[in-house]
Amino acid sequence: MSERRPVRVALLGCGTVGTEVLRLMHEQADDLAARVGAPLEIAGIAVRRLGRDRGALPVDPALFTTDALGLAKRDDVDVVVEVVGGIEPARSWLVTALRAGRSVVTANKALLAEDGGTLHDAAAEGGADLYYEAAVAGAIPLLRPLRESLHGDSVTRVTGIVNGTTNYILSAMDATGAGFTEALEEATELGYAEADPTADVEGFDAAAKAAILASLAFHTRVGAADVHREGITEVTAADMASAKAMGCTIKLLCIASRGPDGTGRDSVSVRVHPAMIPRSHPLAGVGDAFNAVFVEATAAGQLMFYGRGAGGAPTASAVLGDLVAVARNRLAGVRAASESAYAALPIRPMGEAVTRYHISLDVADRAGVLAAVAGVFASHGVSIATVRQAGRGAGAELVIVTHQAPDAALAATVAGLRHLEFVRAIVSVLRVEGDS
Repeated sequence: MSERRPVRVALLGCGTVGTEVLRLMHEQADDLAARVGAPLEIAGIAVRRLGRDRGALPVDPALFTTDALGLAKRDDVDVVVEVVGGIEPARSWLVTALRAGRSVVTANKALLAEDGGTLHDAAAEGGADLYYEAAVAGAIPLLRPLRESLHGDSVTRVTGIVNGTTNYILSAMDATGAGFTEALEEATELGYAEADPTADVEGFDAAAKAAILASLAFHTRVGAADVHREGITEVTAADMASAKAMGCTIKLLCIASRGPDGTGRDSVSVRVHPAMIPRSHPLAGVGDAFNAVFVEATAAGQLMFYGRGAGGAPTASAVLGDLVAVARNRLAGVRAASESAYAALPIRPMGEAVTRYHISLDVADRAGVLAAVAGVFASHGVSIATVRQAGRGAGAELVIVTHQAPDAALAATVAGLRHLEFVRAIVSVLRVEGDS
């Protein structure tokens, strides 16, 4: 291979992912140079604190700086890799870099979901590439197939497990019968959950990823605010046992679909919430902290992407894949296809999403209860699929599974049940997805 000018890379962030990027760039330097057509060279590394112990990194300490913005707009930088996260100041750094014609590789799901449009507009203005495979599902090659391989097809639905922490917790609850708190403690001890797990267990992380997936799948700008979000903190051991009795398990799902809204217009629905799925479903067997995404397209049919969705090495693998791609583009003097948001479909309200409910009611054990409960369902146009009574007397509980209905009608039914005098409590409400 003839000697070519190195492609110079500015790395913003040197935490868990950033250090893995540096390690892999060093260990695979010759292979990466062969794939790109020129060596990859670190131009600088932006960090918050210069004095922090980062172990033995394979780089010159003089490359470290606290001036991320200055590094991102340096004339000798070709590609900016951002693994800091958060909205600001990352947005300002990347917008500046893109407008100046620097290609960007980012793993920043929160920023892409919050304001991805601004980044895409800046990339178009500067004639630069914007790649972000690492933002969703770690090393699993998912985003590029959606934005490139399936561009000749029409994606109708994307269903996925995109958060490893919650999947570990729910898998542990399913396997051992543990409650949420106990499973969360175990996940924290094993390093699967952060000290503050809110972003994971309340569904914020999954919602950001859902917005990115929906944007690519349906050629429409979808933001985090467009995603209906519920976490897993209310899922109980009793819910998991009830799911088992139905031949199901419970997963935190990201579900994005394209279809008609209430007026018949083509639209997009995006939601994240725990749901029961039958054990025969491809996603039911995804355990531990793994991720999997099930894509349905008109011509390609059903596709499934599976693997480790987080961690320093898997995420760094995705970052390097994008880095090779944008570096090759720069050497060739071309840029990748720009954002595809031509469809600009409206977002369908959660109330119009068609789903099923599993409802557990603590009820008085007396004549007429079932008829009155059924009357509430009928008044809202919701059909009951199955009814099961568990216990007697003070411990009587009705477990009801509905047929498909608009979510608004199901929610109104639950609200109506609360007003029945012999319904002591609504123990739990979970959605049911898939065929069961």
